Amino acid sequence: MDVFLELLVREASAVEFEGPVLRARAEGAGAETLERLERDKVAALRVRGMLRRRAKREAELSALFDTAGDLAGLRDLDAVLAAIVRRARQLLGTDVAYMTLNDPERGDTFMRVTDGSSAARFRGLRLAMGAGLGGLVAQSGVPYNTADYFADERFRHTVTIDDAVHEEGLVAILGVPLRLGAQVIGVLFAANRSARPFAPEEVALLSSLAAHAAVAIDTARLLEETRAALTELSEANTLIRAHSDAIERAAAAHDRMTGLVLRGGGVEDVAAVVTEVLGGRLTVLDEEGRPLVGDAADLDAGVSEAARSSRALGRTVRRGEVFVASVDVGAAPLCTLVLRTAARPTDTDQRILERAAQVTALLLLFRRSVADAEGRVRGELLDDLVFRPELDGLHDRARRLGVHLDEPHVLVVARHDGQRERAAFWASAQAALAHGLAAARGHEVILLLPGDKPGVLARRAAAELTASLGHPATAGAAAVLGGPLSEAYQEAQRCADALRALGRGGDGASAAELGFVGLLIGEGRDVPAFLAGTIGPVVDYDARRGTQLRATLAAYFGSGGSLSRTAETLHIHVNTVTQRLDRIGQLLGAGWQEPERALEIQLALRLHRLRDGP
Repeated sequence: MDVFLELLVREASAVEFEGPVLRARAEGAGAETLERLERDKVAALRVRGMLRRRAKREAELSALFDTAGDLAGLRDLDAVLAAIVRRARQLLGTDVAYMTLNDPERGDTFMRVTDGSSAARFRGLRLAMGAGLGGLVAQSGVPYNTADYFADERFRHTVTIDDAVHEEGLVAILGVPLRLGAQVIGVLFAANRSARPFAPEEVALLSSLAAHAAVAIDTARLLEETRAALTELSEANTLIRAHSDAIERAAAAHDRMTGLVLRGGGVEDVAAVVTEVLGGRLTVLDEEGRPLVGDAADLDAGVSEAARSSRALGRTVRRGEVFVASVDVGAAPLCTLVLRTAARPTDTDQRILERAAQVTALLLLFRRSVADAEGRVRGELLDDLVFRPELDGLHDRARRLGVHLDEPHVLVVARHDGQRERAAFWASAQAALAHGLAAARGHEVILLLPGDKPGVLARRAAAELTASLGHPATAGAAAVLGGPLSEAYQEAQRCADALRALGRGGDGASAAELGFVGLLIGEGRDVPAFLAGTIGPVVDYDARRGTQLRATLAAYFGSGGSLSRTAETLHIHVNTVTQRLDRIGQLLGAGWQEPERALEIQLALRLHRLRDGP
C-alpha cells in the first residue's frame, strides 16, 4: 500500500498505478499478493480521482470567487465579461469560449465577447432567435450541448451560422443561458475543435459563470441608469442657471443694439455685439449671399438651404455647428446671419441672433434707400453726359459726386436679357464703390469708371454682372480720351454687339482687343496702331536692315504657304525663304501661322500696301 501512497503523493498518472502490480506478477508473486495489490490499486485510483475532483472543484470555486470580486469592483463591463469568458475556457479546458447577447430591437442575438477565436466572421456573427444551438438556448432559456454540432439534428442549421462555425473549426459546443430573473439576455458558450461530451458538472459550472455574467450586465445597467439620473439632475441645474444668464444677456444685447441704431451704427457694430454676447464666429451675408462681415471660408453648401428654411419659419435654423437667421422683404432675401460655434446656443441666444438679423435688415434697408437716391442722381448725370452733353454745369455736378472727368475713364456698356432692377442695383453699387457713374437703359447698363484699361474693366463687368443675374451679360468698353462720351458709348455698344455676333456672350472686350474686328467697329479706326501691333516688328526690321521680310511674308501667304512657289516668285533659293521665315517667326512670335493670327497678318499686309504702296 505504501507504494501506492507514494504515487498519490507525487500525483502520478493513472498508468503508473499499474506498475506495482506488473512488477509483482513478473517476480512470480502469489495469487493472494496479486489480489491484494489489485485491491490497493483500485482504492488508490479512487482516492486519486476524488483528489482530482476536489482540486478541480477548488479551482472552480476560486474562479467563481474571483469573478464575484471582479463584480464587487466593477469599473469596466467589457473587462469583467472578458474575464468570465476566459475563465470558462480555462476551467472547462475547451479551445474556445464566447458570449452572445440578445438584441431586443433587431430580435436576434449577437457576439459580444470571444476568447480563443481566430475567425473574423465568427467574431462578428449574429444569430436569429431559434437558429443554431445558441439561438435555441437564447429562445428557450435551457442549456444545450452537442458533442458534434454538424451531425446534431436538434438544431435549426443555417448557412450563415454553419459557415462561421466551420471556419472557426468548432465541433463540440455547450451553451447556457444568461438570466436576469425570468428574462434571458444572452448565452455563454464553451466549445472544442474536436468531438467531446460535456459532463453535467461542466454544465453546472458554466451556468454559474453565466449567472455572474448576468449580474455584471445588470449591475452595469443600474450604474448607467444612476449616472444618467445624476447627469439629468446636473443638467437641469445647469439649464436653470443658464436660463437666468441668458435672460440677462438678451436684455443687455437688446439695449446695446437699440443704442447702436439710435447712434447711427453700422452692420459691423451689430456683428460685434452678437459675437461678444454669443461667442463663436459671425458672418453677415447680403441678399446675394456675399459676406458683408466675416469670412466666406466659414460657409458651406448647407447655408443657403438653412437660410431659406429660416426665412420660411421665421426662426433660427441649425446645421451642425452653424446657426442661421435670415430675413426677407417681400419674399426677397435681405440679409443672413451665420453663427459658427462649438457651443449650443440656448433658445434665448437664438432669439438674440434673430433680433440681430432684424436690426441688420433695418440698417441695410436704410443703406439701400440712401444708395437708391444717390444712384438716381448718378444715373441722371451719366444720361446727361452721354445723351445731352450740351447742358451746362455737367463737370461741376460730377465733381460734387466725387467724379473727376478730366482724369482717365472707361465707358462700359453691359448688355443683359432681363432682371432690370437687379442689374440697375448692381451697376449703382459698382459705381459707388469705384467713385464712378452708372445708368440703366432698357436691357443694358452703362458705367463710367476711373481707369485706362477698357478690356480689363469690360471683362470684370461681364463676369460680375453674369454672376449677379445668373445668366450671361456681355460688356463692351471704350476709353474716354477727352472726346464726347457719346462716341465712347457707341464704340462700347458696337463691341458688345460684336461679341454677341461672334458667339462670345457673357464675355467682355474693347475694340483694340478684337483685332481686325476692332477696325470695323472702333470709332476712328486706328489703322496705324493695328499695323504696328500686327506686323510692326517686321516692317521696322526691314527699315533698319534693308531686308525684304515683308515682301517674303506677302509672297508666302500669296502662294498658299508653299516654300517652293514663294522662292520662284521672289527668284531666290528655297533655303533663303526658310531663313527669312525663321527670322519672321522670331520677330512676330510663336503661333504667327495659326489661322486667326495669319488672317490678321494678311489683312495688315494688305492695309500696309494700300496705305504706303508696294
